[in-house]
Amino acid sequence: MPYAYKITPSPVGKLKLVATDRGLAAVLWENDDPKRIPLSALVESKDHPILVVAERELGEYFAGKRTSFSVPLDPVGTEFQNKVWRALAEIPFGETRSYGDIARRVGSPAGFRAVGAANRCNPLSIVVPCHRVIGSSGKLVGFAGGLSIKEHLLAHEAGRGDHRSAWKAARQISLAETLASAAG
Repeated sequence: MPYAYKITPSPVGKLKLVATDRGLAAVLWENDDPKRIPLSALVESKDHPILVVAERELGEYFAGKRTSFSVPLDPVGTEFQNKVWRALAEIPFGETRSYGDIARRVGSPAGFRAVGAANRCNPLSIVVPCHRVIGSSGKLVGFAGGLSIKEHLLAHEAGRGDHRSAWKAARQISLAETLASAAG
C-alpha cells in the first residue's frame, strides 16, 4: 500500500507529511536526504485524515498553542529504534536531554552512540522531538533539519525569539541533568 503525503509550509521550511491509514509515518524536511527515511511509493493526498490532523497540530505547535501531539503515529523502525523514539516522545516540551540520558532511559547506559544512530533515523521530526536531544556538553549536535532549525525549535519551545539564549539555556539544563545523574 502506498503512503499518502502532503507538503505543508512552516516557519522552518516546507515539511512533507507522510501517513498510512494507521497514523503519521514521517515528517520530512524540505531538503531531507531520501536515504535517511526510506519509504515506498508516495501518493499526494491533501485531504487524508491523518495528514489533516498532523498539519493542524503542527500549525498549533508553531503558533504556540500546542506542546504535545495526539495524531496517531505509525513509524517503521527496529525494536531498539522504536524504544528510543518512545523515550524521545517523553521529553517534556521546552526541556532537553543528552544522548547519554536517553541511553540510560532505554536501559543501555553505554549505548549513547546507538541512541544517536536511532535519533538520526527518527522519521517523525518535531512530533517525536529529536531536536530536544543535545550533546553531553550541552552543545547542539546532529539534526537532520540542520542545527539552525534545531536552534529555532529550542528557542520556540523556550518561548524566546532569541535563539542563542535558548541554546544557552538548553546547554545549562542538560549540564545540570548530567551532573545530577552522575551524583545520584
